[in-house]
Amino acid sequence: MKRRTFLWNVGTAVAGASLVRAPVTALHRNRVRRLARIGLELYAVRGAMKADPEGTLIAIHEIGYTDVELLWSFNNFDRSTEQVRASLARAGLRAPSAHIAPEILTKDWDRSLDTAKVLGHDYLIVPSLPAATQHSLDAWRRWADRFNLAGEAARKAGIWLAFHNEPDHMKPIEGQVPYDVFVARTEPHLVRLQLDVGNMTVGGGDPFAYLERHRDRYWSFHIKDVVADNSHDTELGTGHLDFKRLLSSIPNLDQKPCYVEQEGPAQEVDSARRNFAYLSALEF
Repeated sequence: MKRRTFLWNVGTAVAGASLVRAPVTALHRNRVRRLARIGLELYAVRGAMKADPEGTLIAIHEIGYTDVELLWSFNNFDRSTEQVRASLARAGLRAPSAHIAPEILTKDWDRSLDTAKVLGHDYLIVPSLPAATQHSLDAWRRWADRFNLAGEAARKAGIWLAFHNEPDHMKPIEGQVPYDVFVARTEPHLVRLQLDVGNMTVGGGDPFAYLERHRDRYWSFHIKDVVADNSHDTELGTGHLDFKRLLSSIPNLDQKPCYVEQEGPAQEVDSARRNFAYLSALEF
């Protein structure tokens, strides 16, 4: 082969390889993502669930939700574990987690862990603490110690114990944010966190800053929008939170349950439908 022909062939091959690689690189760089699974916190439809739990769960599935977060703290709307399990199966929903009262950690905890496995939970999540924590950092510390103890038992049972943030958790006590005290005192290998981005914002915190600070501890999320003055939540897309920025900032997002929760809609199921439409179409 002549040198000129050889060089032309090599150049063509290199150019061809570049042409092949470039679109792949561009696709990777500009890849569009959407949430693979979208859950609904049943507190958002608590009135409908109280009136007709079976019909409401079916409606939730028909909207497009794949997951729900149960409310043990509402006694699952006066239904037994067997009834809840059967209704989830009929509706085609799964329940990766449930919200529970904090007192459960101190009594019959082993039985609660067994129930969690029956219902297919990966997480049992405490959303708030007793009134004593409103004025006492020591009360927060005592509860953190209880979480560590209960979290150790939960891990042995294959379940995670987690804590959810409410707006008042950001209100300083003795110059310190009680939520920060609690998070610092709980052990990451025993206790995980659920970030309610709306509650964090209403309480005066920055959910993006907390996600950056505790990136490895947030394993579940409440997706909740907030009005301009941060006074209360609102339907997704009608407030000011940047959910594209949020979702793109969460590592291993597909492994972490994300739940819609609008706390006080006038028409619960209709609002759940509009919230799903917004979130399912969101690209990030």
